[in-house]
Amino acid sequence: MKIGVHQIAFTVPGGAAAIAPELVRLATAVEEAGVTHLSVMDHYFQMEQILPATDPMLEGYTTLGFLAAHTSTARLRLLVTGVSYRHPGLLAKIVSTLDILSGGRAELGIGAAWYEREHRGLGVPFPPTAERFERLEETLQICLQMWDQSNDGPYEGKHYQLAETLCHPAPISKPPILIGGGGEKKTLRLVAQYADACNLFGNTPDEVAHKLNVLRRHCDDVGRDYDAIEKTANHSGPITDTFVDDMAAYAKLGIETMIVMPPGDAPAKFVSETIAPLVPRLAEL
Repeated sequence: MKIGVHQIAFTVPGGAAAIAPELVRLATAVEEAGVTHLSVMDHYFQMEQILPATDPMLEGYTTLGFLAAHTSTARLRLLVTGVSYRHPGLLAKIVSTLDILSGGRAELGIGAAWYEREHRGLGVPFPPTAERFERLEETLQICLQMWDQSNDGPYEGKHYQLAETLCHPAPISKPPILIGGGGEKKTLRLVAQYADACNLFGNTPDEVAHKLNVLRRHCDDVGRDYDAIEKTANHSGPITDTFVDDMAAYAKLGIETMIVMPPGDAPAKFVSETIAPLVPRLAEL
């Protein structure tokens, strides 16, 4: 099992001026530890379900561009891009740029978006759920077409119309697509049809097993190789002495990458002291 680091908070002592130096330390710690993926959220307000909405939050792709300059091996993505925040043609170009400037390490993590408060707060349209999923599917199609150098023609969808899908320079390699969420009717169907990876909340092994069984059925329905999809999950609880043993149950289900979330005040120290010793042990699962 591999391990990814997902930074969700930026409450660094010293305020805004201290955030960039701490991110540099985090990037160094991640690479020294052998962590395979480094991600941040795609939010404009902090998630009010876990922390005050007024806590510090950085724009995601700007942050990934900064991290690209301070890493050389970790793969970079948002976990996950909200489909409603950027026009899909622009999104494809942003991810392509990140891929080129990072030396081919960009991934597209994407989902249907959900945080209504930040949409309303910043004047971003927040369509109904069904429409957001329609837009998600069209966005996936547009990104794939933008990254297909044999097809720079138009795209005609219900919600998006592109006269040309030019994307030059092309990504160094087509960025893998990860779809976040465990919705059984729509999200996991889109994973089966379009994605290279899925991301699930790993509350219990039984829950994850159920979601993976649903994904397998969707793969059967669309003729997709289930084993070709990378399975990832999020661990949001504390890292205890039983962490490796607990992760063995997920590894047995086929979870290939477990994603952990450092604290906002000292993430680099957390990675160096807590995560780094676990990397080789998880690799044995």
